[in-house]
Amino acid sequence: MSVLQRIREWGDPALCIHLPDTVAEPAAGGLHFVVKDNIDVAGMPTTAGCPSFAYHPPADAPVVARLRAAGHVPVAKTNLDQFATGLVGTRSPYGTPRNPFDALRIPGGSSSGSACAVAAGLVPFALGTDTAGSGRVPAALQNLVGFKPTKGCLSTRGVVPAVRSLDCVSVFAKTVALAWGVTSIAAGFDEQDAFSRQRPDLMLPSGAVRLGVPSAEHLDGIVQGDLLSAYRNALEKLRALGHTLVEIDYAPFLAAAQLLYGGAWVAERTAGVGDFLDRLPADADPVVSAIIRGGRKLDAVAAWSGTYQLADLARRAQLGWQRMDVLVLPTVCEYPTLAAVAADPIGVNSRLGRFTNFANLLDTCALAVPAGFSGPLPTGITLFAPAWHDGLLARLGAEFLGEPAPAIDDGGITVAVFGAHLRGQPRNSQLLELGGRFVAECRTAPVYRLRHIAGRFARPGLVRVTADGAAIAGELWRMPAAGFGRLVASVTAPLAIGSVTLADGTDVQGFVCEGYALGQDITAYGSWRGFLSTTPGQA
Repeated sequence: MSVLQRIREWGDPALCIHLPDTVAEPAAGGLHFVVKDNIDVAGMPTTAGCPSFAYHPPADAPVVARLRAAGHVPVAKTNLDQFATGLVGTRSPYGTPRNPFDALRIPGGSSSGSACAVAAGLVPFALGTDTAGSGRVPAALQNLVGFKPTKGCLSTRGVVPAVRSLDCVSVFAKTVALAWGVTSIAAGFDEQDAFSRQRPDLMLPSGAVRLGVPSAEHLDGIVQGDLLSAYRNALEKLRALGHTLVEIDYAPFLAAAQLLYGGAWVAERTAGVGDFLDRLPADADPVVSAIIRGGRKLDAVAAWSGTYQLADLARRAQLGWQRMDVLVLPTVCEYPTLAAVAADPIGVNSRLGRFTNFANLLDTCALAVPAGFSGPLPTGITLFAPAWHDGLLARLGAEFLGEPAPAIDDGGITVAVFGAHLRGQPRNSQLLELGGRFVAECRTAPVYRLRHIAGRFARPGLVRVTADGAAIAGELWRMPAAGFGRLVASVTAPLAIGSVTLADGTDVQGFVCEGYALGQDITAYGSWRGFLSTTPGQA
């Protein structure tokens, strides 16, 4: 069955805003996907959930173009809370996409149609956007992985702005591996996007991490019983995987979340589409229109006051990040019905953002993952980390779901050390100051000799030989690229940084010695530490 047949047979007229008559098949390795209708796709109109706003873009948004270039094919434009304003998925003149798990429950928004298309098995992945939680709330309510990358990691050029300085393109999939793979393809600096950012030089934590959790006062009586039980079960699962739980102060995160709709950032929505809504189009959603047009009540004083308040909250949140590597929260605190939203559209929406709204204001990446079921309904948790730690979340999310670890470039370079840079030796502090991280002990292939080089301070020299070689013990360290460059610049002859072959046959960068340094041969000791242990006073 073709992808278009699957969508049509699903029988949900509110799912897609634009569904073409035909669609090309992907090239080998490519996949079909759908796109939230506030992201431009060439050949399809962009409506942002408002028919009278529709325009025909001349080109794909860069994120769509990158996916096309990798062989993936966009199929349709999906429904959303109008102008990406809402977390419920019901604020659209096109109707409410059907939640595959319970037609009486909301699908979550604003990326409602994109999430529904993946949850229903119609396409493998979908693009959404995320300003307040629009890439995470629908994931939690529909048993999906929802990835919100670091702000500026994916270009938002060709995206109808909600809050332009905070908007992110997000990805829905059923596995972390696919969500991470799609994100990696779509990511990249866009010099034509004023909010695009270059990835900095940093390394990601490895192994067990510290997981921040809020105190009971932020959970009990706030998170619905079944969702709270699922969250606490997820924490125990993470603890069983070897990670440490640390209670942190959630108050600054909550206060930042409340700023998004309770502060001056509402005026950014007005700056984006307020002029259009001031013309009072008949197809404007009344709740959305009231929120966006209400931003005109805010002035520059309110904007600066909000900026100062956010700066204070970010500093307070930083105290939490000093104690944790990843923050773990329930994605939502309730699973609303359509009737509940109709009765209280603002209140329900506000409660859904309690654990989501702060992410872009406080510059974190976020990954929503399924956390099991409560009866027929899915539950979910979200992992947060500081900007550019997206790969850490992908690794942890895959581990939590029992998936193979995704291939992640942590931005580092592996360096083999054999002498004064070993742990406990005089120059080890240099590696730490340059951002180095110990990885493992190692041994070289049996093709080296070790020499003792006399001088101002004693050091060994690793020399590759063609005969009578031996395996030499050392350590592997992981260095940020910039730190590695500074390390290389600091090395003086006869030592150098070059290729070192390890016992398993792999080659890494490491300390080697030029052949003219003919000091005492200490190969028989097997390592620099071995030599020092039998010859006190040489270090």
